[in-house]
Amino acid sequence: MTAYVALGANLGDALAALRWAAQALAGLPLSRVLRVSSLYKTAPLDTDSGVEVAAPGSDYLNAVAALHTGLSAPALLDALQALELQAGRQRPYRNAPRTLDLDVLLYGSARIDSGRLSVPHPRMAQRAFVLVPLAEIAPQQVSAAQLAAVAHQAIERLGALQPGRAGAD
Repeated sequence: MTAYVALGANLGDALAALRWAAQALAGLPLSRVLRVSSLYKTAPLDTDSGVEVAAPGSDYLNAVAALHTGLSAPALLDALQALELQAGRQRPYRNAPRTLDLDVLLYGSARIDSGRLSVPHPRMAQRAFVLVPLAEIAPQQVSAAQLAAVAHQAIERLGALQPGRAGAD
């Protein structure tokens, strides 16, 4: 199964956290990293209400990784949350700044809506920091209309997340 995972951080050494996370994804059971997008910088944005508002905190660093995984979607979510905890993730309140945020965006063509997991990610189409890096590594997963809908959101490509690797694994 191919799954797409969003990586983000805006506390501490966000670059180091994302580099660590990309390597840690490769160590997940029954999984291998297929591709990792470039690194992007964005201002914190809250789109949960359907209205874009600035969120508290420093700018985010973001990327998207494609994984081939034999883990079920709930097991992948568990593994990602364990990595977040290893990186010092705390959840004092919704959309709080974070040391590491890992979200399952897509899990093959599955549609999942449980109390713990919604796939496709319910807000991914509202977020340039998800769609732009996803389109970089999997253009077939993002439509031109989706990209146009978030084109007003500021996003800056910073280069390869992993040194010596230009947007690929």
